[in-house]
Amino acid sequence: MDMKKPLIILSGPTAVGKTALSVMFAGRYDLEIVSADSAQVYKGMDIGSAKVREEEKNGIPHHLIDVCDISEDYSAFRFRKMADAAIEGIYERGRIPLVVGGTGFYIQALLKGVEFDDDGPDEEYRKQLSDLAEEKGKEYLHDLLKISDPASADAIPSGNVKRVIRALEYHHLTGRPISEHNEKEKAREPKYNAAYFVLTDDREKIYERIDKRVGEMISEGLEKEVRSLLDKGADTSLVSMQAIGYKEMIPYIKGEYSLEEAVYQIKLRTRHFAKRQLTWYKREPDVLMMDRRDFDGDPEKMIAYMTDECRKRGILSV
Repeated sequence: MDMKKPLIILSGPTAVGKTALSVMFAGRYDLEIVSADSAQVYKGMDIGSAKVREEEKNGIPHHLIDVCDISEDYSAFRFRKMADAAIEGIYERGRIPLVVGGTGFYIQALLKGVEFDDDGPDEEYRKQLSDLAEEKGKEYLHDLLKISDPASADAIPSGNVKRVIRALEYHHLTGRPISEHNEKEKAREPKYNAAYFVLTDDREKIYERIDKRVGEMISEGLEKEVRSLLDKGADTSLVSMQAIGYKEMIPYIKGEYSLEEAVYQIKLRTRHFAKRQLTWYKREPDVLMMDRRDFDGDPEKMIAYMTDECRKRGILSV
């Protein structure tokens, strides 16, 4: 029997149905949920992050939701520290944690106890790089990464400025390429006895759900939510405002393009994000893929499968 502590993970691309399934499963076995979402952590970012509503929680304790101000930086480094603390509290209460979210790198950092040699962000250097990207363009920043860390430059598209900055920052702080660090950390053994489920579906169905969700966000008041955040001092330089749905609404609110263009950009960027998520999971070892089509979309069948796999690993005994 594995003596590592038990952990259940439910991940998958955006809009695939993780929230509803996680609440059902947690309710069945008296679990507590730890969010692995990079946007739901922020207070006031409710509609655009598709944050689980109070009535949807069904009384299940949820951790790492609404715990950061929009001005704060949130990263895999910070997530791991906060998730470790939340999980320890769950064990002390005699329960099992269920980690839920689509940020694959956060989950990897938690599952394997990834070490971050640089001890967190260098805000001043990040701002210098962000200003450089504004002044000279994201391709210029990407070219700098090609010089310091060619492997990361190959893996990170120039459009993902946040990750390009992170890779440059890591090299600046440690003198080593982050690609080398990531390869070493990926080889780590998991620190938990984990069942890592990935919920997926036909790609076109996921895209249809994304389009529907974006439409609902607009009708529920996404514009008003973003305006409220801007009134509180938010701007595009904040990590929080790089989240999909917020980044695209700001140019619309500033009159730079139409609402139709903003909606189109949110849908397009969310689809691209879902595609990247699916690619990530294919590379992850030991994940248990759950294609909704194999279960006729029936959550009871999915829960039965998850229960069986958790029992095999000695995570659930009931």
